[in-house]
Amino acid sequence: MVRAAHPDLIVGIEHADDAGVVRLNAEQALVQTVDFFTPIVDDARMFGAIAAANAMSDVYAMGGEPLTVLNIVCFPNDKLPIEVLQEILLGAGEKVAEAKAILAGGHSVRDPELKFGLSVTGLVHPERVWANQGARPGDALVLTKPLGTGVLSTALKSERISNEEMLPAAQSMARLNRDAMLAAKEGTVHACTDVTGNGLVGHAWEMARSSECRLVLTAGELPLLQLARELAAEGMVPGGARANERYVGDAFSASDELAAGLRDVALCPETSGGLLISLPASDADALIGRLAKRGVTGCRIGRVEAGEAGVHLGP
Repeated sequence: MVRAAHPDLIVGIEHADDAGVVRLNAEQALVQTVDFFTPIVDDARMFGAIAAANAMSDVYAMGGEPLTVLNIVCFPNDKLPIEVLQEILLGAGEKVAEAKAILAGGHSVRDPELKFGLSVTGLVHPERVWANQGARPGDALVLTKPLGTGVLSTALKSERISNEEMLPAAQSMARLNRDAMLAAKEGTVHACTDVTGNGLVGHAWEMARSSECRLVLTAGELPLLQLARELAAEGMVPGGARANERYVGDAFSASDELAAGLRDVALCPETSGGLLISLPASDADALIGRLAKRGVTGCRIGRVEAGEAGVHLGP
């Protein structure tokens, strides 16, 4: 795919950023993204909320605020009652309202498999756009949500865990990244991305590659959902983890001393994960404090070093 040449295209496709950004004027730029997927939990209303939070997260990862959304629906109307779709739309609508965005419409098609998500348009100041490019040697890395949603959803599908045990993961996925973004905007952000389908390692690799530096992650500091490491050690790992490992290839290395399961958790796809923020090391504690005041648990999970682009996961 070739980048469209336009002087107002601030962020395009070159660095696998979370959204595209187009300048409108000196004070405003549009942030545009789209995301949809199959159900990750059994509760239809919760699925709608998670899908909406996940889609809007791409705007927050660019330092913007969602403005309008459009629903995207693929629905097997010959297999599921319309009430299921109604619950999905209600759950999504509640999240859109929480984000203070506007539901402006959408599109639906009949499909053998249920899928739902949003197309989102947001606003950001053209000179305050975050991207996954810009991490600097000496920076600290802060993550704003626990890891393990991919592991727990795999365990749920395999009936290894109950819906009750899945609930903390569902609640984490349904939480907007708005508070994390607002806390980060009060300080300096060199680079930012949200942790989703490419997993922590995959998105860290995109940041390292775009910034031409090395990201060193500390496995012992990674925030994990309850049961995530245990389930990963049992093999409750989605196939996407191996795809993510192939995606990063030789640019990823891991210490032999890692506790069982941690390597796979770091590679596993996440849904509606937290923001991965690269910022001056001297500002990391202040950011974690601001996050805490907003009810967000921020964890310092690593650092940025000079060197060949890559990701290392240490003990």
